[in-house]
Amino acid sequence: MIKFLLDILSDPAILIGIFALIGLLLQKAKVSDVVAGTIKTILGFVILGAGAQILVGSLDIFRQVFDHAFGLKGTIPNNEAIVALAMKQFGTQTAYVMILGMLVNLILARTTPLKYIFLTGHHTLFMACLLVAVMSAGGMTGVTLVLTGGVLLGILMVLMPALSQPFTRKVTGSDSFALGHFGSFGYIAAALVGKVVGKSGRSTEDIKVPESLRFLRDTSISMALTMGILFIVVSLAAGPTFIETTLSGGVNFLVFSIKQALVFSAGVYIILAGVRLLISEIVPAFKGISDKLIPNAKPALDCPSVFPFAPNAVVIGFMSSFVGGLIAMFITPVFGLAVIVPGLIPHFFTGATAGVYGNATGGLRGAVLGAFANGILISFLPAILLSGLGAIGFAGTTFGDTDFGVVGILLSFATRAF
Repeated sequence: MIKFLLDILSDPAILIGIFALIGLLLQKAKVSDVVAGTIKTILGFVILGAGAQILVGSLDIFRQVFDHAFGLKGTIPNNEAIVALAMKQFGTQTAYVMILGMLVNLILARTTPLKYIFLTGHHTLFMACLLVAVMSAGGMTGVTLVLTGGVLLGILMVLMPALSQPFTRKVTGSDSFALGHFGSFGYIAAALVGKVVGKSGRSTEDIKVPESLRFLRDTSISMALTMGILFIVVSLAAGPTFIETTLSGGVNFLVFSIKQALVFSAGVYIILAGVRLLISEIVPAFKGISDKLIPNAKPALDCPSVFPFAPNAVVIGFMSSFVGGLIAMFITPVFGLAVIVPGLIPHFFTGATAGVYGNATGGLRGAVLGAFANGILISFLPAILLSGLGAIGFAGTTFGDTDFGVVGILLSFATRAF
């Protein structure tokens, strides 16, 4: 039964579909509209997930080529990997904390001014797992662990969207939804950097290009060309032998590299299509929950929900965050911390989002430097957190996004102190 509930609550497509269904039923919509709205909402998330899976596959190939080309050895932060490891030890506690945290989220949204319902199910699972792992390392067990973890999770599920909402409004130009993604400290940092460095700066979306290069305004084309250059450079450094014998199945290494760049671009295109479908359905459906159960509630959605508002900033943010990660990789050992090899997945998703937030407050300079700051943060925070998690056997990997690092580090100090 616990596994059944965990599987439902950790699947963002099913979770958000349930909320859409409840919202439409509360509005007493026609049966046909309820069925269509629920299915379209789930389809939006499924399409988003399919695009992400395609993109992640391409990024994994890039990582392998990059690691071989430059001989990098170190820790690559990966939320999915560390959760898979932790669940073997703490699966039951994580399930209880996750369920309790979602209930606390609804109670707080109903009874406090923080009217946010966190709908990014996999990040709810990740944060529940982090809380359990860190508190267990600090000696907390049993009912105390579950109650404390559930309350903390519920608070974070309303607090983090609330903290980033002033900047989310600048991104979207409305107050219809919030950001429900535990990379909020990075996005807030990017927005603040943008305010400092980019006053009266032009937006990434206003970049003027010659008529002959107008095709670069298409995000899919610019993304394919950018990733094509990156793939070719690292492939030349890695050499044809490694790629053709290990990855491409004998296909010429340059042809393979170009194809992977196009696959990456296709993944981004699919993600954007899924986001547009999701938002067009979930916002109206959510009105039923807001009106009937939790007045003025806002859905807190996954980070790709902001990508369509500044597609150029998505590309710029990813690149700038990755550069920040590369620089930080050589700095962390100076402070006696682990070598954090930039993970393409966190740098794409959080870097792109940081670029969008930096652009909203500081235009092009804000997107570049704000996302760069995010890249530094998602390198140093995991390196610091890693020392705490290593005590319970997770020294090989760690959590990637900023909120996990901040919460994990503070909670680790708190549990040791008390």
